Amino acid sequence: MKLTTLALSLLATLGLSIPASAQEHVFKLHHFLGAEGAVQKKTLEPWAQRVEANSGGKVKIEIFPSMSLGGRPPELVQQARDGTVDMIWTVNGYTPGVFPRSEAFELPNVHTNDPVATNLAMGEMFESDLRQEYAGLEVMFLHTHAGQAVHMREKRVERIEDLQGVKLRIPARTGAWSIEALGAAPAAMPVPELPQALAKGVVGGALIPFEIIPSLKIEQQTKFQIEGQDDYRVGTIVFQLSMNETRWKALPDDVKQAFRDASGTEWLAELGTIWRENDNVGLKVATDAGNEHIVLSTTETAKLKQVLEPVVDRWIEEVSGRGIDGADMVKRARAAIAKHGS
Repeated sequence: MKLTTLALSLLATLGLSIPASAQEHVFKLHHFLGAEGAVQKKTLEPWAQRVEANSGGKVKIEIFPSMSLGGRPPELVQQARDGTVDMIWTVNGYTPGVFPRSEAFELPNVHTNDPVATNLAMGEMFESDLRQEYAGLEVMFLHTHAGQAVHMREKRVERIEDLQGVKLRIPARTGAWSIEALGAAPAAMPVPELPQALAKGVVGGALIPFEIIPSLKIEQQTKFQIEGQDDYRVGTIVFQLSMNETRWKALPDDVKQAFRDASGTEWLAELGTIWRENDNVGLKVATDAGNEHIVLSTTETAKLKQVLEPVVDRWIEEVSGRGIDGADMVKRARAAIAKHGS
């Protein structure tokens, strides 16, 4: 018997755990939000545990929150491409224009309020339409949140005109175009910077989902949470969980399968449900704190949809200059979302 085998046998006999170094594949997963928030607790940790279980103990995923491995959120994609870290979870829009095809799913009136449907639609179209823009990365999965609601620091909003001239935080360029269409002024920043920007009055509000409220204590910096009828939202953002491509290619087939099995259609649907539930929790935190949840009237919601439709046209025109048939992408994205919708 080899010494290593004997040592492992002795550990098992004595009832001791096998050290992490005995695991064949250890990965560092880097992201920009906190360790106690819903993203890590309800998305990243459950997914990592599934991969580890699928691998039969060959894989260990170590999660590093709050940019604890260094850098700023916009650098995460490059960190994964360079191999500085093994895996990242991030917002595509923090690197503007790098993932133009995926932006189709962020657009207002393409995504409205159903993260399950949008997740499944992106999964369906990934190989045919999206993979090509993720060079240097192996995407485990893409997903969205429920959608961008309007959160206001002081100003009550019941009509679209109430947003004229207000400075609003946005996460991505598609959101900036929506804010401009509404007559407001966009201010780009990663979401961890938002609480301070609200507290200092740098912005008068933000486009963010309700789910992020508890993590960043947004209920303390705002008074109003606004959305349209039937949970209508101002588009969404796309998140990715991706691995360094070189690291991926070096893995044995059974370990690759462990990742694939944890990241498939079933997970995309479950993840959409989780994020919808997180959104409901976030809104309750705000209203329990005394904030007002404003639902726009049927008339104002219809006006909102109409005002935002030119954002879709703007995106189609912009990506056409890069050789992308944006009109066809939007048509097929809408059809896929409708097919998977509840």
